[in-house]
Amino acid sequence: MSDSSCPSTSLSFAKGVIARLALWPALGIAVQNSWGGPDSTKKRTWIASVIVDTFEEQSTPPDTEYIEEMLLQIMDDEFETVIEDESAESVAKDIIKLWKDIHQGDLAGLQYLEQQANTISNRPIVAQTGPSGGLDTDSNEEEGDWESDDEDGHGSDHPPDRRPPQMDEDGFTAVKGRYSKHG
Repeated sequence: MSDSSCPSTSLSFAKGVIARLALWPALGIAVQNSWGGPDSTKKRTWIASVIVDTFEEQSTPPDTEYIEEMLLQIMDDEFETVIEDESAESVAKDIIKLWKDIHQGDLAGLQYLEQQANTISNRPIVAQTGPSGGLDTDSNEEEGDWESDDEDGHGSDHPPDRRPPQMDEDGFTAVKGRYSKHG
């Protein structure tokens, strides 16, 4: 078992968090569209540093709910985006799993996340309107555990729908999952 104060453990965890955030379609869309202003790309890296610092500063690692709430709050504060598709929970679960795996000396998850992040960095994350009328994403992200990915890691070969995102009554872009519980 690795020591949490080991620089290589901290570096590996930081690299994994950066990769996982790069795979999060909601954040990708917010960065791509500069919803966080001209420093949107820097904010993604800043979010990773906040998460890593949170793990390193606490005597016991935070739980999934804590990380999920942190992600939701940051998206709201920094990108004026309310996430309603439960994707923040998936990201939080992956980050918790990554922390545990790295501290047990298992780097397979880190390698997988970095490979997936490198794959999508060569193509933009595209927003599209899903069946429920909400904002959907076209990316290689799998919900939850990264080991459950299909063989080739690819989504649909159909071109994305180019309709504009739906706005809510307050003028914010609604980001919802494919099977929204909200109508």
